Amino acid sequence: MAVVASAPGKVLMTGGYLILERPNTGLVLSTNARFYAIVKPINEEVKPDSWAWQWTDVKLTSPQLSRESMYKLSLKHLTLQCVSSSDSKNPFVEHAIQYAIAAAHLASGKGKEALQKLFLQGLDITILGSNDFYSYRNQIESLGLPLTPESLGTLAPFASITFNAAESNGANCKPEVAKTGLGSSAAMTTAVVAALLHYLGVVDLSDPCKEGNFGCSDLDVIHMVAQTSHCLAQGKVGSGFDVSCAVYGSQRYVRFSPEVLSFAQVEVKGLPLHEVTGRILKGNWDNERTEFSLPPLMNLVLGEPGSGGSSTPSMVGAVKKWQMSDPEKARENWQKLSEANLELETKLNILSKLAKDHWDAYLGVIKSCSELTSEKWVLHATEPNNEAIIKELLGAREAMLRIRTLMREMGEAASVPIEPESQTRLLDSTMNAEGVLLAGVPGAGGFDAIFAITLGDSGSKLTQEWSSHNVLALLVREDPHGVCLESGDPRTTNITSGVSSIRLE
Repeated sequence: MAVVASAPGKVLMTGGYLILERPNTGLVLSTNARFYAIVKPINEEVKPDSWAWQWTDVKLTSPQLSRESMYKLSLKHLTLQCVSSSDSKNPFVEHAIQYAIAAAHLASGKGKEALQKLFLQGLDITILGSNDFYSYRNQIESLGLPLTPESLGTLAPFASITFNAAESNGANCKPEVAKTGLGSSAAMTTAVVAALLHYLGVVDLSDPCKEGNFGCSDLDVIHMVAQTSHCLAQGKVGSGFDVSCAVYGSQRYVRFSPEVLSFAQVEVKGLPLHEVTGRILKGNWDNERTEFSLPPLMNLVLGEPGSGGSSTPSMVGAVKKWQMSDPEKARENWQKLSEANLELETKLNILSKLAKDHWDAYLGVIKSCSELTSEKWVLHATEPNNEAIIKELLGAREAMLRIRTLMREMGEAASVPIEPESQTRLLDSTMNAEGVLLAGVPGAGGFDAIFAITLGDSGSKLTQEWSSHNVLALLVREDPHGVCLESGDPRTTNITSGVSSIRLE
């Protein structure tokens, strides 16, 4: 009876900060780093007299953190009460459980008795994140291994997670998990919501694009419930691009109007949970998404510089403060940045079309350019099709350089390290390497893993160069698939996309 669902991590290529405001766009790539949620009953049978129970058990296990928490779920109010391991509560999973169960109540109709039986058997939930979500530099270095993807590959899947050093003062200070910035909380929340909704019969992950219980596709239901859970767990209504990517996969994204969820933050304490959920599912979700993926023979590569990561909320807060203090300069910066983002998107889309229309020429250009630094690419513009392809490649590089310049200017004005000096040096050397189209700091920037887009087979050379600069290349690659149903426990099966791997249509 176990259900296993997974959802991908993300890399926001363009749209950092701007994506917080409509109608700005962002290009977000989903990855092969996935979070898994396994849902099964705690008890195989329900005792005859248990129908009168008002509470049932929920067990949450995170093997990588060696944590197990037990909750009591009120079947009347749909609220959770932690009865053990209160120091290791997970607000993202807790909200995912509550809102998924509320959606199940709304969708059950004549099937309330079957739903009640599932509840009374208890819910056993296990969460697992791919190693790529977390930093394992310390383990690799302590083992005396080189900083290479091959060393990462020697780690057991779903390895135990280490923590950043805790603060020396304050009894309530907890160490933070060392992460790589792939959106683990959004992927985790989405996987738990999807697994629970499938387990409880609300959605069918084997055919999630069909219209379901609420007059929209099952994917849309998962998206709305996951966005709600994630925003309430964070305590704010963010842009939602990370959850959207976790549900639908790689895409061009425009955020939803915050009002669709802001009422829930105010009213969630006063209204029954199923009423709040009902209003959310009937809300005006005006987010926009268009299918997007990298052009053929281009590869996403991520490198972890070992700087400890950054706090996105505090950086966003500083940028917003700068916008209010100097609105004219902020508007000018954002307008130029929006234009540069659009230029890069246009160049990549043109390259995809050129690949489709002139495949042989495209293949030859990419192969040649993958072995050369960018200033030598023009040497292969020997005939019109080749020249057109190289022109767009160089145009994409120029657009990325403008994006980086404008992001640095924003960071300097707001006094936040969007592209810190150490990252600038690393990115410059990366973009000067053979076969590298572009490189940048994803999302809000800072000290998280950097990304590069490489041509053909040049990625292996780049990872070697990074290793010599103490940068650990991750095993992450672009994978355009969003949430999907898996065939079994990923610890005992091959870790591949499961029964349903639905590309965004």
